[in-house]
Amino acid sequence: MAKYALDKKAEKIVILNIKKLSSVSDYLVVCSAESERQVQAIASSIEDGLKKQGERPIGTEGVTGGKWALIDYIDVVVHIFLEHARTFYDLEGLWAEAPATEVADKPKKAAAAKPAKAAKPAKPAPKKKGS
Repeated sequence: MAKYALDKKAEKIVILNIKKLSSVSDYLVVCSAESERQVQAIASSIEDGLKKQGERPIGTEGVTGGKWALIDYIDVVVHIFLEHARTFYDLEGLWAEAPATEVADKPKKAAAAKPAKAAKPAKPAPKKKGS
């Protein structure tokens, strides 16, 4: 899910493990978007991506409004917020006891090893005439 959210440039993705704290769900995925349109795009990306894997949500809320979208996959519930709504509802604070995993906004680039330049073969010394 985080990958599909990252595909639409979701920010500050956090996965909260609430298995031991809730009987309703196992994980919450929380992320931010900069605009209502981006909230909708992230929600569509997650739904489309998981639909290809045969997963369908049992419910969605707020996608049309675009301020806070909720997508419920029973074991995992995704929350996509505009930043001010995320701050207001503070799910991370509400579930402060849940172990949290932050997902990097940008995939780390593997350190590309720069190939060393091959040394030019030394030119043979010019032969002297008469030798």
